Amino acid sequence: MTLAAVSAHATTCAAESPAQRVALLELYTSEGCNSCPPTDRWVSGLPARGHTPASVVTLAFHVDYWNYLGWRDPFSQPQFSERQKAASVRNRARVVYTPQLLLNGRDYRRGSVFDDLGERVNALTRAPAQAAIRLRLDTSDSNALVVAGSATVAGAAARSRAQVYVALYENDLSNDITAGENRGRRLRHDFVVRELAGPIAVDTGGEARWHQRFTLDPRWKAGDLYVAAFVQDERSGDVLQALATPYCR
Repeated sequence: MTLAAVSAHATTCAAESPAQRVALLELYTSEGCNSCPPTDRWVSGLPARGHTPASVVTLAFHVDYWNYLGWRDPFSQPQFSERQKAASVRNRARVVYTPQLLLNGRDYRRGSVFDDLGERVNALTRAPAQAAIRLRLDTSDSNALVVAGSATVAGAAARSRAQVYVALYENDLSNDITAGENRGRRLRHDFVVRELAGPIAVDTGGEARWHQRFTLDPRWKAGDLYVAAFVQDERSGDVLQALATPYCR
């Protein structure tokens, strides 16, 4: 990934994906699920283990179907539950559950003591990228983030099934849980998706372009915000390329 700011006081920055493929790791979780915190902690620890956006983009989607237990997860959205259900149908899974991890659209189950995430990610990133992504962030408006971008898909067969998504996510979040299965616990989260835009269609020439405006909640911390974009095969769920870059000020 390359990142360049226009000037020392720039409110515009740009990033583009590398030549090799970057993987996408999705976490489906909920603050209302008492089996989720260990996986949340594991995901938060990934950068310290070397799993950075240079090789794997991580996104945490908080689902809303546990909210009936007495605690409404403030990060949850119905859209994220629907995304997980769609992946479940695509993968012919019998149930939808949390915590769930998807690596490039496929169910990934980590070991209780050791995991093979590094080996799996390395296998994915050894392959050349099947798409190229460019992002340009405009932060001149303190109330909004404007993300202009483009994606180019190389193969003719992949173009007909490719879709682009753009996510705004935040790190270093926590809540004191006062009800539900995690009552009395303080839960911390990273990679929490605040907004997800898409799917954005890829045209017959293999290109997609977008100009997405994200309204910024004043409670969100600018220093912990990131933008991610990924190109995904809608039929198989395979991720052709992914890119993440920090909010620039």
